[in-house]
Amino acid sequence: MSRKVAIVGVALSDCGRVDDVTPYALHAQAARRALADAGLGREVVDGFASAGLGTLAPAEVAEYLGLRPTWVDSTSVGGSTWEVMAAHAADAIAAGHANAVLLVYGSTARADVKAGRRTGNLSFGARGPLQFEVPYGHTLIAKYAMAARRHMHQYGTTIEQLASVAVQARANAALNPEAMFRTPITVDEVLDGPMIADPFTKLHCCLRSDGGAAVLLAAEEYVQDCRTRPVWILGTGEHVSHVSMSEWADFTVSPAAVSGRIAFERAGVRPEEIDFAEIYDAFTYMTLVTLEDLGFCGKGEGGPFVEAAKGRLKVAGGELPVNTDGGGLSAQHPGMRGLFLLVEAVRQLRGEAGEARQVRTGDGRLPRLAVASGTGGWFCSSGTVVLGSD
Repeated sequence: MSRKVAIVGVALSDCGRVDDVTPYALHAQAARRALADAGLGREVVDGFASAGLGTLAPAEVAEYLGLRPTWVDSTSVGGSTWEVMAAHAADAIAAGHANAVLLVYGSTARADVKAGRRTGNLSFGARGPLQFEVPYGHTLIAKYAMAARRHMHQYGTTIEQLASVAVQARANAALNPEAMFRTPITVDEVLDGPMIADPFTKLHCCLRSDGGAAVLLAAEEYVQDCRTRPVWILGTGEHVSHVSMSEWADFTVSPAAVSGRIAFERAGVRPEEIDFAEIYDAFTYMTLVTLEDLGFCGKGEGGPFVEAAKGRLKVAGGELPVNTDGGGLSAQHPGMRGLFLLVEAVRQLRGEAGEARQVRTGDGRLPRLAVASGTGGWFCSSGTVVLGSD
């Protein structure tokens, strides 16, 4: 059996500052909204994927939602989890092992810190390979900062060019009423912020928010029963690169170089055909290097490519709009944000992003092709999904 697979429902839960609900409630809110978006009942859902919550994820979340799936996935590879899960779900549906798979995520990362239920530090423990780095204070953000410094040293990338990524993300967020931060910023304002990990100042780093998201994938025969236009899964790719920084062969190459190549080959699509991109952006360097590795510019050319003066990444007039909702730098970032990339990509392809931030092609048409690429850990993993509309 080989069936076409579409995303038929997407939704966000309440996002931003959400102080009065649990992560389970955010999962449920997003799931209900995604099913309503598709116009389908939960009885059609026979596959379920979730990560990041509960001792027995996704069993606990499925129970909370009243689901009894016959296909499950609990893959957990950080921010790229959801693109990898989407790939697994699409394969399962195509093979006939499931008919409709619901991907759900929810987190109260911001509210938990505010209430003292956790600290602002994210610890992955100190066992296994991490024991050789943790004692030296090598934090997650320090790993990204060190990689960015290597790119700057090797290719002449400037801090102003990295700051341009944050500036254009904020410009897109300004068009998004759901974005957490919408006030425009300048390159100088990014550079003048408090230092977090050299060369990253505060605005080079993603925000911390609450929120959830859900995506419903279904076999082609379900499409006619849905209330929304289908967005088809054209090709997917996944790759795990390293955990230890000492095992990362080249700090200037992300795992998207492999996952992206595979996804584009399977989709039969070239990077230059893509209308817009949703890219994981926990830090500005992630956007820059992922654009290189997906083939939108040459290796080492990411700096000039993203310069604010050129405005390539902006919804308004950009050659390649990137993170059209404002991304993790300005819209929302409640932890493993990869599922939000898929939600935004689908909304754009369906023409539902709203007049102000709806991507249009040069001749005014709705976009037809998009790529969503998630990154996990400290460039440890990548999942890339190429999407297309009718």
